[in-house]
Amino acid sequence: MKYFITVLFMVFAFAKANSQDITGTWKTIDDDSGEVKSHVEIYKRDGKVYGKVIKVLDDKAPEKPLCVECKGDLKDAPIIGLEIIQDLEKKGDEYKNGTILDPENGKSYTCKIWLNEDDSNKLMVRGYVAFFYRTQSWERLK
Repeated sequence: MKYFITVLFMVFAFAKANSQDITGTWKTIDDDSGEVKSHVEIYKRDGKVYGKVIKVLDDKAPEKPLCVECKGDLKDAPIIGLEIIQDLEKKGDEYKNGTILDPENGKSYTCKIWLNEDDSNKLMVRGYVAFFYRTQSWERLK
């Protein structure tokens, strides 16, 4: 019986740890309409977290949308494959000290992300400029 309880505890602990992972594909949700706008893949590289757009779901967008508002090397870069989240570092339950790019306006913001404490299938994404911020809730793509 003791062995069974130990195994059961380990299974639950593994499931909980696995459900807390931020990596995977997330649906971005439009703040105003509530519609899904894109799919973003969150992944780890060299100990940091990154995210790239893998699909744009806007019917009005061209087949191969470009970041027309972006500056410098990203000017007119394809949005599909564009790394919009860069260099986030794990700090407790959050990932921060990185940036997020908004391809609609071409601006980069300081960023932090974390899993919603009540629902690990919701990713909270916050972009900052000074003390002004906006937080979006992205949903895990299943």
